[in-house]
Amino acid sequence: QVQLVESGGGLVQPGGSLRLSCTASRITFSRFNMGWYRQASGKQRELVASISSNGITNYADSGKGRFAISRDDDKRTVFLQMNSLKPEDTAVYYCNAQWSLVGDYWGQGTQVTVSS
Repeated sequence: QVQLVESGGGLVQPGGSLRLSCTASRITFSRFNMGWYRQASGKQRELVASISSNGITNYADSGKGRFAISRDDDKRTVFLQMNSLKPEDTAVYYCNAQWSLVGDYWGQGTQVTVSS
């Protein structure tokens, strides 16, 4: 069974930083496009950032200049470095793995709370 396990969430003050990690198992990780999504309370899930299997990155406007997505295929892990965090970044952050030949998979989510 495919597993995506996120970690690194928590409580941080405005202006602080967090680094999220998502480690995958039972997938050919290097073939997958990876993404981070978030869902704030009462809102729809939205894309935060994505990185393709060949390393092309894409960011939602909300995170441009503050967030950085990267991947380590040897470790089957995708990262999201989040800097200059704002209260509006508070959400559950989900890892997504997508490959057109097999579909996509989701992690269980990790809570990020930005508050003083």
